[in-house]
Amino acid sequence: MGKKIVVVGGVAGGASFAARMRRLDETAEIILFEKGEYISFANCGLPYHIGETIPERDALIVQTPESFSARFGVDIRTGSTVLGVNPEKKEIQISRPDGEYTESYEYLLLSPGASPIRPPLPGIDLDGIHTLRTIPDMDAIKAQVDEQNVQNAVVIGGGFIGLETAENLRHRGVSVSLVELRDQVFVPADQELAHVLHEHLRLHGIKLFLEDGAQEFREDGDALSVVLQSGTTLQADMVILAIGVKPDTAFLEDSGIERSKTGAVVVTKTMQTNYDNIFAVGDAVEVREFISKKAVSIPLAGPANRQGRIAADCIAGIKSTYKDTQGTSVCKIFDLTAAVTGVNEKNARAWGIPFTKIYTHSANHASYYPGAYQMSVKTLFDPATGKIIGAQIVGKEGVDKRIDVFSVAIRHGLTVDDLAELELAYAPPYGSAKDPVNMAGFVAQNYRAGLSDLMYAEEVHHAVNQGSILLDVRTLEEYELGSIDGALHVPLDELRTRRHELDSTRPIIVFCQVGLRGHVASRILSQAGFSVKNLSGGYKTYQWYYGMGVDAAYEEPFSQGSCSAPDHDPQEKKPDVSIDAGGIQCPGPVMKLRDALASLSPGQIVEIRATESGFVKDLPAWCSRTGHRLVSLTNEAGAFLARVEKGDGGGATLPMLVGIKNHGYFSNDFDRLMASFIIANGAVSMGSEVTLFFTFWGLTLLRKDSKEKIEKKGMEKMFSAMMPRGAKKMRLSKMNMGGIGTALMRREMTKKQVFSLEQLIEQARENGVKMVACAMSMDIMGIKKEELIEGIEFGGVASYLKEADESSYNLFI
Repeated sequence: MGKKIVVVGGVAGGASFAARMRRLDETAEIILFEKGEYISFANCGLPYHIGETIPERDALIVQTPESFSARFGVDIRTGSTVLGVNPEKKEIQISRPDGEYTESYEYLLLSPGASPIRPPLPGIDLDGIHTLRTIPDMDAIKAQVDEQNVQNAVVIGGGFIGLETAENLRHRGVSVSLVELRDQVFVPADQELAHVLHEHLRLHGIKLFLEDGAQEFREDGDALSVVLQSGTTLQADMVILAIGVKPDTAFLEDSGIERSKTGAVVVTKTMQTNYDNIFAVGDAVEVREFISKKAVSIPLAGPANRQGRIAADCIAGIKSTYKDTQGTSVCKIFDLTAAVTGVNEKNARAWGIPFTKIYTHSANHASYYPGAYQMSVKTLFDPATGKIIGAQIVGKEGVDKRIDVFSVAIRHGLTVDDLAELELAYAPPYGSAKDPVNMAGFVAQNYRAGLSDLMYAEEVHHAVNQGSILLDVRTLEEYELGSIDGALHVPLDELRTRRHELDSTRPIIVFCQVGLRGHVASRILSQAGFSVKNLSGGYKTYQWYYGMGVDAAYEEPFSQGSCSAPDHDPQEKKPDVSIDAGGIQCPGPVMKLRDALASLSPGQIVEIRATESGFVKDLPAWCSRTGHRLVSLTNEAGAFLARVEKGDGGGATLPMLVGIKNHGYFSNDFDRLMASFIIANGAVSMGSEVTLFFTFWGLTLLRKDSKEKIEKKGMEKMFSAMMPRGAKKMRLSKMNMGGIGTALMRREMTKKQVFSLEQLIEQARENGVKMVACAMSMDIMGIKKEELIEGIEFGGVASYLKEADESSYNLFI
């Protein structure tokens, strides 16, 4: 008989060690102690059996004690809890149902794993409060869902297990509230990418409670009440605790085996502890992070398997070392995929690691091949060497493939130049000639070569306050659907001929939707002598950074395949026109629908696909207001698919007149003007004719931002000097606080993806809203036609009263 080796714990680390050890040494005596019934099971698959994506329970059991013992000749002892280790005597103490005893060893492999955290909160031990770590945990949760008609569940924790469990409970038709103490789910990613996941979770009916935590659990009849720290109370039939895990190493308390402050076993690169004959692997050990070399605990199955193999090699006399952990991981969130590798920006800043970041948004395969979906990549690299140090990706198909390429790049010290040169498999259904990985390399190369200077979303507002000009180079249609507050608009294709309109003495921040056209624009302007920076990742990344469009509440969430008209078969009649409004923000989808319906006859149907979350609530109201019929509204693969039948015109609305008049100290009433233009644009989108009448101080809104060279005398000159000039100068009627309140309001509007006043005005002009300036007021206040924005008509009180008489509404603000 050879070496006597004792293994504490099975699953990924312990079982892989035992199998490798046997393959290396047929003479060794190997004994594996496992406190549970299962020694080798697919821990990561547990949520998917609850959701019945994996229908067969036995599919999760990789090896039974009997099959493992038969194949590898290992003495398996389940139902055995290790109480302690005595390194001096080289023995462990075991507790079994039939008593306690000690077992000696020559070599000891510790793989106790980690246990779910159950904080000492009131009511934490009530029935119906679960953790999910083992097969019995899974069985208990699934049995309750199967047998007790679970309607509402609260999942506490937004990590891998929390997200996967929330998704699978939704697949079972359960209403899910997800509570996360941090300000984002999926912490390995940075917040701007997590914002995408927040929106996607809400679109699939998950109610998110961020920056909040459980405070108390109470019995509430046959159900539970979860009291949050914010004071919110959630009703639930079951609660899943997915707060995290901690190393299951309490039994090592008096052993002398070195542990960290978190309880993780400290090991060397050969997985040895501070005792030469004791090794440790898996979720219970502390390792080094690959880039920073910081000590970390990263409980992942892949590293655990490799560590078990390395420990076996070392005991068998084969030179083998563990080369740190990158934290490469991937998570499915309904039909989205999020993946990370290396360091993120949060940790890079905390650990003092120099980095440069870039954002790219590329299709997962050739855009002309059906089913292309944008894949968003954040790449971090060393500014001095160009070496890749981290990557994060959110998208649909192909995310796992690309994150693996980045993982290999980091592991082997590749640079952004190497990314640009990688020859990756390409065919239209699978990729592009310029793969998303290559694109990250190209963009980084341009930056390092000085061909493109970058600006980041979080820097924009400070730069503008310091005098920079924001320049939107997207098309007019894109610009109308939303832009950064205060941006000038010159489409890229017109930039060469219109660059003289820009102030060459001021720095320019150029942006497009995702960054590519912005780079082209930056090259045009920089070679013409402008100081210019390109917004990395474009307007899309800017929206993500400020969480635009992800705070909506869905009172009646649409699950996959649900229909707004269950008594009507949406397939009974084929659509006459199909349009795609994917990626277009509110009110873009509704406006595209309006244009499509305009060319049809009553009874014909438009099918529209949209991804904008507000579409769910806007569309039914719009159809009702305009007399069209909403045939169906479904959520298909993360997008909304609607069918609308054109009405006979009976629902058409009457013309609407909105009169605006600001008196005296109300001259800076930003809030009143916002309300007026929101109502005006809403009315015109529903088919109304709208007239806006400006008089006295309301005329200041119509003034151009730039000062015109117009000769004025006396009172005219004084009025011009004292009156605000244009929308940017409008101020709140209350809580303006010297302009701070207005700035905060504008910032919050940007964050919540509300059109700015400037955008609303431009949108009103494009939508055909008539704007009439009071000629009498202009004369009194010395305002000339030349200093007003284009498209303004001029009239007096008679024309105002005439339109008021003919309108169905007259709002005088």
